[in-house]
Amino acid sequence: MDLYGKLFELIDMRSFSNLWYWIALALLWSGASHWVLGVPFGLIQRAQRQGGQAARDVTTLVGVNARRYLAVASEAGLWIAALGGFVLTLLAVLGFGYRVEFCQAVFLLVAPMTLVGLWSVRTARLYAACGPEGEALYGMLRGHRLGVQAMGIVSVFVTALWGMWMNMLVTGL
Repeated sequence: MDLYGKLFELIDMRSFSNLWYWIALALLWSGASHWVLGVPFGLIQRAQRQGGQAARDVTTLVGVNARRYLAVASEAGLWIAALGGFVLTLLAVLGFGYRVEFCQAVFLLVAPMTLVGLWSVRTARLYAACGPEGEALYGMLRGHRLGVQAMGIVSVFVTALWGMWMNMLVTGL
């Protein structure tokens, strides 16, 4: 057996049976639910408990990040939507139409993150329209985080089911 054969045998290149894919999936959703509009959730909780400088930090960070999200959406939103739609369609067709497992795996990572991005722009627009402070701001951020976590639960569940199905097909079970 040649070097490449041994390397590919040692490192399973099939996506859904690779431990690194599942670690990446867990880290992706952990990070997505930890950073709420670019603000660490621990800081939001501290601001809610203590107020003071932590509350001012949260208000400042949310304002800066909301304006940043809205600026990107207004300046490049059409291009991002077009390119994102192309990439998602390409991954879906190659993955599910032509049965390329790597494209399936990447699609199952990227498609839900697209929804998280849209949810973040929606929350940024809500913040810009209402300008909440204090408990209203914390409630809005908790709602955003809850939505991201719900998307994560559904995404991990669907990915796990699809991954098990693909592993059963490959192994012949």
